[in-house]
Amino acid sequence: MMSATPRMAGILSPLRALRGDHRGVAAVEFAIVLPFMLTLYVGGVELGDGLSINVKVTDTAHIVADLTSQNTCVTSGTTGTMATILGASSATIAPYSASNLVVTVSEVSTNASGVATVAWSQSLNGTARTVGQTMTLPTSLAGQANISLILGEVSYAYTPQLGYTITGTVNLADSYYLFPRNSTSVNYKASCP
Repeated sequence: MMSATPRMAGILSPLRALRGDHRGVAAVEFAIVLPFMLTLYVGGVELGDGLSINVKVTDTAHIVADLTSQNTCVTSGTTGTMATILGASSATIAPYSASNLVVTVSEVSTNASGVATVAWSQSLNGTARTVGQTMTLPTSLAGQANISLILGEVSYAYTPQLGYTITGTVNLADSYYLFPRNSTSVNYKASCP
């Protein structure tokens, strides 16, 4: 029996030494924390990118409505004023791809009863609103009789670079109403004087 005790002591001796050895603790802790750190980093980058493009969408909606509202007359067609204004939206959305961008500018007019309808509309990469379509105005503008408003609408199909498998494509959208600045309405014609 005496021979078993020194043998057992020989087996337990390295285990006792291992119990007191802390050299691998940092490596094990790092291996446990690394996936969480990477997830937070990638999530932060994706969130920042998504917020940035959302700000660009809002800016673009405001800019196209603002540019249109400064005119008394805009021309239609592929080389008209509206095509130029809509084309400028790709510069506003940069550095993001304009191929995922849909921009629509419309004039919404109300009648004597305050019912809002679309007077004219033109779109880039999308479908323009139907002339005569009834619109629901924001609460602050609803019910006002005989007014015209320029509506800039922008939507962007945002696809995250790394988080695509989790979220898929996210549709970001915003709209902006402005009163015409230089007249009571903005005429939409084939040619302006």
